[in-house]
Amino acid sequence: MSTGYLWIKAIHIIGVVCWFAALFYLPRLFVYHSATPDQAGRDRFKIMEDKLYRVIMRPSMVITLAFGIWMLVLGWSAFASSGWLWLKLAGVAALLGYHHYCARLVSLLADDQSPHSEKFYRMFNEVPALLLILIVILVVVKPF
Repeated sequence: MSTGYLWIKAIHIIGVVCWFAALFYLPRLFVYHSATPDQAGRDRFKIMEDKLYRVIMRPSMVITLAFGIWMLVLGWSAFASSGWLWLKLAGVAALLGYHHYCARLVSLLADDQSPHSEKFYRMFNEVPALLLILIVILVVVKPF
């Protein structure tokens, strides 16, 4: 692998770590937000959720996708027939759906609408961990 490719891969991994940090923390904020009885507390969570989404989560997703796509383009001939890659990309697509649903929840909670219970948010919070496990195993083990 060339040094250039390794730099692209390093930046991709940094983006993934930052994106997952936000994917793990934002739904936890939803749990606390939905359980907060006072308006001042809810207002504080609105600010935290908005800033986490706009300043960390969205830019990290863009970095992850941009550098991931760049690696795919550079190595497409080697990757195209790998079954593990297609399943990994399906996991990434699921993460993108999760990410955008989180954006919808940030918006709803900012308008004082909580469409789900605290219990839902606790279970919702586990989804990125399951996808992370799947994706890491596929990338490292390359089972098929």
